[in-house]
Amino acid sequence: MSKRLVTVALAMAVASALIFIPLTAGSQEGRSSGATAGPATAPAEGGTADSFNGWDGDGPAPRDQVILDDLIVDGSACIGQDCVNGESFGFDTLRLKENNLRIKAEDTSNSASFPTNDWQITFNESTNGGAEKFSIDDISGSRTPFTIEAGARTNALYVDDGGRIGIGTSSPTVNLHVKTGNTPTLRLEQDGTSGFTPQTWDLAGNEANFFIRDASSGSTLPLRIFPGAPSNALTIEGSTGDIGIGTTSPEGNLHVRDNGVVLTYVQSANNDAVQLRLRSDSTNRRFLATNAADGVQSQIVFGASAKIRLTGASDGAGNGAALLFTSRAAPSLVGATEAGAVWVDDDGSLCFLGGSGTAVDLGGGTVASDC
Repeated sequence: MSKRLVTVALAMAVASALIFIPLTAGSQEGRSSGATAGPATAPAEGGTADSFNGWDGDGPAPRDQVILDDLIVDGSACIGQDCVNGESFGFDTLRLKENNLRIKAEDTSNSASFPTNDWQITFNESTNGGAEKFSIDDISGSRTPFTIEAGARTNALYVDDGGRIGIGTSSPTVNLHVKTGNTPTLRLEQDGTSGFTPQTWDLAGNEANFFIRDASSGSTLPLRIFPGAPSNALTIEGSTGDIGIGTTSPEGNLHVRDNGVVLTYVQSANNDAVQLRLRSDSTNRRFLATNAADGVQSQIVFGASAKIRLTGASDGAGNGAALLFTSRAAPSLVGATEAGAVWVDDDGSLCFLGGSGTAVDLGGGTVASDC
């Protein structure tokens, strides 16, 4: 036998002997405790082999391993009752393998100033017919705040390097980006658990329109915006609440602005009555026609005592009042300063008040003393 072979054989024998020498904590660098590291003892007297999984009572009992130092595994590790000798790991570094898989983080802090919540990662439910899912469980709070079901589509939830969240996309371009093949939708559901009436709203969009859907009331669509709608089609001014249609600077409660002819329709869908009401106790109820500089050109004034006045730029008494209609035949109600008044007398005469304050019966063309 060569000198090299003798040396190798001697080294192997020494290594084999050292494997069975139990180490004490005191023999390890930096350890001063007298606790023993290494294999635990067999079951105490009165114990049973059943308390050790896989041990049939013959031969040395399997023992827990207590390692009082860092553990470094140069390779892969398999943990679980179904791991086998010669496990084929592929690219797996750590494998959990059995029929009930859990990873639990149990915080043993005992000071009131330190957090103590316990957490668990659960792989599938353990009940027959249970859910195929991956969950993070709040063990201390008995809650499951996060779950992924088996079969969830690729990029169901994606957070990119800018903190943007993608739902259905790995390339979110805004803070929250929802992508799907048919009508991406955001649902807002109040479920009644806080004592309020249940109500559900959907915000959705597709090639036909963007809409808000009242899912609790027959899925009606109270608001719709069609593709191609112009900028500022509808704005609400921040400080006043004024509404602008075609403008970002509404000058009144409702300001409509557009190029070309501007038309405003009020239509009854079932041919019922159509009304436009000016409701106020003030007699200053009017329609005004202005120029581009907002100068009044003409106006219709709806006053008191059933008077309607068609005037020019000025509505002062005797200054620009062109025509006035009243429903009563009483010059005292019309007034000599309201020249141009036209009314129907209580006897059916059509009366006109001239500039001199003289009432004329328009039907006969003569002064009518009873007008």
